[in-house]
Amino acid sequence: MSASISPLAGKPAPPSLLVDVARLLAAYTELRPDPSLPSQQVAFGTSGHRGSSFDRSFNEWHVLAISQAICEYRKSAQISGPLYMGLDTHALSQPAFESALEVLAAHGVETMIARGGEFTPTPAVSHAILGYNHRRSAGLADGIVITPSHNPPDNGGFKYNPPNGGPADVDITDWIQDRANALMRGGLREVRRVPFARARHASTTHEFDFLDTYVGDLGSMIDFDAIRGAGIHMGVDPLGGAGVHYWAPIAERYRIDLTVVSEEVDPQFGFMTVDWDGKIRMDPSSSYAMQRLIGLKSRYDVAFACDTDHDRHGIVTRSGGLMVPNQYLSVLIDYLFNHRPHWGAKAAVGKTVVSTALIDRVAKRLGRRLYEVPVGFKWFVSGLLDGSLGFGGEESAGASFLRRNGEVWTTDKDGIVPALLSAEITARHEGDPAERYQSLVQALGEPVADRVEAPATPEQKARLARLSPKQVQSTTLAGEKIESVIDHAPGNNAPMGGIKVSTANGWFAARPSGTEDIYKIYAESFTDGAHLQSILQEAQQIVDAALKGDAA
Repeated sequence: MSASISPLAGKPAPPSLLVDVARLLAAYTELRPDPSLPSQQVAFGTSGHRGSSFDRSFNEWHVLAISQAICEYRKSAQISGPLYMGLDTHALSQPAFESALEVLAAHGVETMIARGGEFTPTPAVSHAILGYNHRRSAGLADGIVITPSHNPPDNGGFKYNPPNGGPADVDITDWIQDRANALMRGGLREVRRVPFARARHASTTHEFDFLDTYVGDLGSMIDFDAIRGAGIHMGVDPLGGAGVHYWAPIAERYRIDLTVVSEEVDPQFGFMTVDWDGKIRMDPSSSYAMQRLIGLKSRYDVAFACDTDHDRHGIVTRSGGLMVPNQYLSVLIDYLFNHRPHWGAKAAVGKTVVSTALIDRVAKRLGRRLYEVPVGFKWFVSGLLDGSLGFGGEESAGASFLRRNGEVWTTDKDGIVPALLSAEITARHEGDPAERYQSLVQALGEPVADRVEAPATPEQKARLARLSPKQVQSTTLAGEKIESVIDHAPGNNAPMGGIKVSTANGWFAARPSGTEDIYKIYAESFTDGAHLQSILQEAQQIVDAALKGDAA
């Protein structure tokens, strides 16, 4: 079972694909979820609760219940500081913002919302939480980010960030999820809310300049003098996302040559080219979704894009077009640990189990400890907070890392900083990040990789998540001896929710998606494409057997 590429992939979105925004917004309030159905319950995946109002999986009831649960959690955890709340440009984000504020105001929560109704990137919320909590031990702040990330236009999303500034850990999200579902089963009778107009003008609702606070601090992360001095000409496509109005102030404040390709905001995202599966998805790591910027690559020394909440990056180079996320992460790590002298000597390299093994080789050459964790940025939070991690990155183009002085920047993914860093790399080296990648693989070996995505029911996903090393009977993979089969991450021994099988020159990992009804197989070979295909074929057999309930 493998996913096929849609004939629409990479082409401009036809009118038939555009969401009916009026219907979507009506469904948000009119369609009530059935809390007895798993598909309509509150379910926190790797990045909060997500769904569509059409499917009764992201509706007013969900947001009211989650917001009430967060207020109760804050009280139980004695979190009494301000709550910073941001939202992206998805159509469902604004009504969800209004629903959440109605509940927060009813509970007297000091809520910080963006000045002038501005959209707010995920990293700007994390940055604000950490800024407020710096040197505080009581009265700590936390936050809510209303976004389904790069998901299709009919989706909504809701994420809670505790006082550490990063995505909430599973113990918190399980508590909020369970309480929210109980509130829905009770018909929301225990939910306290006030009308939005009253909530918006409540004494506890305050405007906060996320944009100026975040943009004004970027000099602690990026060497703008090097970029400006080298005359690097950059292009950025915000993909109609939450950082759309951040880029011009960045260019102006730091006097860099940065062109914003488009500042269009459209809840239908009709300007996008269609992703691999025939859906509109604002994924800056997808060549199908990034056709607009790829077509402009020759105009810039380096160009970049971010997803809808600006916590992921995509790098487009003149020499190589769109970089694969694993390639750029490897370049980032190699560059940063060689050009950030104030980072601690023991600061480790953080990666997920499905990120490229080239990172392992880069870390070894740098003499840095590798910290390998399951998928989910929450696993990097404590390390970034205390400086024991210099870098934390995911194969899906999400990363954050320390300030130039070695202190914490954000503990959630930041797409803006890695994007700008591509210009710093270009400025400091004779060549862009793609050319730097070629130098890297000449020294350390060049991997070829692929990822298979295919539909899976919730039951099949659960079965795959329980797949254990004992179910893998084979002793070889693609003609090589299997060296390890793991279902817990080496860095922190946390369950992976799937398995990873490794040989000397290749590996695959299989896991269900935490946010969509699909499963994913990641595979990589340091030999060649034929070896990679053999790994994928054998991996597919193992996964198919698991989905049928057989031993593999």
